[in-house]
Amino acid sequence: MVNWAEHGWPLVYAGGLWFVATGAVLALDSRARTSFRTSLIVTGILACAALAVIALTVGDTSPFAAYAAFTAALTIWGWHELAFLTGAATGPRREPLPAGAEGWTRFRLSAATLIHHEIALALTLLLLVGLSWGSPNAVAAQTFGLLFAMRLSTKLNIFAGVPHFDTAMLPPHLAYFGTYFRRGPIGFTMVLSLACLVGGAILLGDRAVDATGGAAVGASLIFALVALGLLEHLFLILPTKDAALWRWANRHKMPENAYRTTGAAE
Repeated sequence: MVNWAEHGWPLVYAGGLWFVATGAVLALDSRARTSFRTSLIVTGILACAALAVIALTVGDTSPFAAYAAFTAALTIWGWHELAFLTGAATGPRREPLPAGAEGWTRFRLSAATLIHHEIALALTLLLLVGLSWGSPNAVAAQTFGLLFAMRLSTKLNIFAGVPHFDTAMLPPHLAYFGTYFRRGPIGFTMVLSLACLVGGAILLGDRAVDATGGAAVGASLIFALVALGLLEHLFLILPTKDAALWRWANRHKMPENAYRTTGAAE
């Protein structure tokens, strides 16, 4: 039997929050560009409040503290993602990949399109690890660290080449990113990513089942996040349109001459 208090409801909560939070970020990014500054300020204030929540709950092992830390970490992550999608924090390069760029040149230019955002994420992760170091409630740092790792995995796989990638998720002002992505068969990078995600899910599932109270809730929330990360990776190899999940929030419509991914056509 599923213990809903310790395992079932955390899975439902994590999935629901992931879906709503993603939609909220896309909805804000879909508004007029003149609204971006206000959106970033308001969400930045929420992120600061979330940081305070994390600082207040690192010593609390209750189920409520696990939920609070998880929610706070996703709030901070959402602010970073909005900064990226609005173009406020991407990288020094903001133009399409030159024709014929391959190998190290392609990697270097690709990294230059988003390096500022990756550095900001890494610094935030270090801050959260520092806040929770030696404390009993590290759910926030674990959540943010897992999101960061899965983001890097997704970006590396898209760079290496995946069978499917829905460019409808890109806003028009970031359409040039599509030229840095490559379509191709499933490679070693994707196989390794899937193996790590499946292995991580199994380990976290065992940990959640063996734990009780707040520890069980926290482990279940993290397990749900790994499962969602696995789903997002599967979207890259299955002929599905994952953007349809958030069509209600994403009002962007890519122009007819939008930049396309490199490699084989869909």
